[in-house]
Amino acid sequence: MDTAPLPDADSPAGKGKALVDDTAAAIRARILSGEIPIGAQLRQVELAEMLGVSRTPVREALRQLQAGGLIEVLPNRGAVVRVPAPWEVREAYEIRAELEGLACVRAVHAVTPDVLRELREANETVRAVSSGGRDARGGAAPGVGSSPATTNTSPNASPSTSANDCFHTLIHTVAGNRRLARAIKDVNEAFPRNVSALVLQDNPRHREDNIREHERIVEALAAEDAERARSEMKAHVISAGEQLARWYEQRSATVFRG
Repeated sequence: MDTAPLPDADSPAGKGKALVDDTAAAIRARILSGEIPIGAQLRQVELAEMLGVSRTPVREALRQLQAGGLIEVLPNRGAVVRVPAPWEVREAYEIRAELEGLACVRAVHAVTPDVLRELREANETVRAVSSGGRDARGGAAPGVGSSPATTNTSPNASPSTSANDCFHTLIHTVAGNRRLARAIKDVNEAFPRNVSALVLQDNPRHREDNIREHERIVEALAAEDAERARSEMKAHVISAGEQLARWYEQRSATVFRG
């Protein structure tokens, strides 16, 4: 079967594609961090000025993001950040639960005392922020900044979000399977990350449950109990997904649709 050759990276076409990809990545990062909120209109002129590019790569980037399901085009409004349907959240988190459970199984015999310490520090950061010890918008979380496992977190993320992401990504890293880590990352990036932080902020009981679930996962990893680690992680992710789906159910119609 004949296929069209890929443009050379140094050709005008190749450079144009790279600019579109970079523009799409920049817009995606702002959506996932909450800097561009759910339901917000995406005006090409404003985005072009913000990113220092012309409208052409912005237009193509928006098409790319629409194809990926992160944005949608609505009558009389144009491109907006799409509000996920609750059923989409539940389905995605069902997949994520299986993937993260597998990561725990793979990580059990590779976890070191240093990793266990980092996991506990990350969880204590979530606890400290939850108890009102720090502004949720400021600074880097203790025990998080130097770890290579935190590179997927937006620089605009709150300390609690950074610490929570660090907790999970440390396990993905120790699991030692890059395809698995990438698959989990893809599921996570289907929804704005700041909303997960809002769910914890709005629900003190769920916040405490989240911290205790993390503790049980660490205990299972420390005990090298693969099946318990898998079970605890799966239950944790399913619970988080259900809370997130309910949050969208309660707010999407009134807050995001006007």
